[in-house]
Amino acid sequence: MSRERIPKILVVFGTRPEAIKLCPVVLHFRREHPEFSVKVCVTAQHRLLLDQVLEVFQVQPDYDLDCMRPGQSLFHSTSTILVALERVLAQERPDLLLVQGDTTSTLCGALAGFYARVPVGHVEAGLRTGDLHEPFPEELNRVLVGRIASLHFAATEWAAQNLRREGVPPAAITVTGNTGIDAVLCIRDRLRRGLCSAQPPAFDSRRKLILVTAHRRESFGDGLEQICTALAEVAERHDVQIMYPVHPNPSVQHAVNRHLKGRRGVALVEPMEYVSFVATLMQCSFVLTDSGGIQEEAPSLGKPVLVMRNKTERPEAVLAGTARLVGPRRERIVAECNRLLDDPQAYQSMARAHNPFGDGRASERIGRAICEFLGWTPSLVAAGDSLG
Repeated sequence: MSRERIPKILVVFGTRPEAIKLCPVVLHFRREHPEFSVKVCVTAQHRLLLDQVLEVFQVQPDYDLDCMRPGQSLFHSTSTILVALERVLAQERPDLLLVQGDTTSTLCGALAGFYARVPVGHVEAGLRTGDLHEPFPEELNRVLVGRIASLHFAATEWAAQNLRREGVPPAAITVTGNTGIDAVLCIRDRLRRGLCSAQPPAFDSRRKLILVTAHRRESFGDGLEQICTALAEVAERHDVQIMYPVHPNPSVQHAVNRHLKGRRGVALVEPMEYVSFVATLMQCSFVLTDSGGIQEEAPSLGKPVLVMRNKTERPEAVLAGTARLVGPRRERIVAECNRLLDDPQAYQSMARAHNPFGDGRASERIGRAICEFLGWTPSLVAAGDSLG
């Protein structure tokens, strides 16, 4: 690309996890490459949770499609987002469109880029469970984006190997670490230095705190029922405090309130804004989750993770010992909570395990790869800057 022409990047996202993982990339470009035109387009697939993260990172969207509607189906959200993106791409005509992860916004962003013949960069590429129905619809979304993307930013070598096996050219893959680690370490350091404040929900510091997140679509029904009964049993057996920020989805709210509302040792709270969530993560003993990103974030802070899913696209965490796959099964969840609460050696073996997801410099590596792709900087890597 000629230096007489300003490189244009359009960053598309719509959910809180996407914002957490793409805001560090946006800020890196604005800080290190101010000569680039970097525009942010949010679909607002998750309105309130998204806005909280944007405020934390002080990222102001250039386009807000405001596509969230109560109770919308995948059919409706997909068609709405895709149609809205057509106008944005026609107006911006970017040199690269950047998406992250595996949401409906991610798929629509990549597909819109393909239709407009704009190269697509995929942050957190290569995650796979091998089952298109777990997680649903995320597994299919990331597989499809992997077929569309021109640049693949894999968090780990395992993810990069998945892409190579699928025929992605090695030159199109960069192992970067995960930008979620960039975000959580940034907020951790700000909190420690008093540069930002948090207002996490109050809890009894004399009791071990267990942080829970559970809201995935494939857990709805029996899975969520078993998760809730397991939490009730753990609260009954141990002198702990379980803090559960409950997702606003009615399918989640109904099951959680029916099993856990008013139960001793269980605090059902509103979803936390990101800084407060990180502050709570720093203070908890361990995490129970069906989330993907927390499997990466919690080990960065030395917190063991019990993954309440049947399959994970992040087996590196299990292999490294930072996470344990327990499924949405009452007996297994209770048994593993008992182990972490009753066996200090078992707890320390997970808390001290090496985090395989990066060192907080993923955004820098993504920035360098994009510059090379656009012909903007020499393909030189600073000494000692490899992820391995």
